[in-house]
Amino acid sequence: MSEKIEWCDVLGWGGEQIEDMKVAGYSYIRQGKYDIAISFFRALVILDADDLYCKQMLGGLYLQLGNASKALKILEEALKFDSLHAPTQLNRAKALLELGKTVEGLKIARILKKHENTYIADSAEALILSLK
Repeated sequence: MSEKIEWCDVLGWGGEQIEDMKVAGYSYIRQGKYDIAISFFRALVILDADDLYCKQMLGGLYLQLGNASKALKILEEALKFDSLHAPTQLNRAKALLELGKTVEGLKIARILKKHENTYIADSAEALILSLK
């Protein structure tokens, strides 16, 4: 079995460089340049495979770019770190619905509809209503 490469060590990078990449990737998201942002978050997931934020963002970007199956795979990886992370669950529901897995997607959306965060709850309700 091959040993896992610690890319930050190989590159001599620390938290500051990782944070700079996150800021740059997020800046492209805010500009609507998802195709550029995805490159940053793909690299970040390699550099720090345990970062929930980066996995969630990468999954969301794939979803935004119309690749629901790839999004779902990455979002499910992210949920291994925090199975209750509502934004990731919301994107997972969207991906499932886009893939025609309506029962699974609606189940998640109905749970999130009761979430204390109104953005999550409203977004989940919008997903449910979009199917009626």
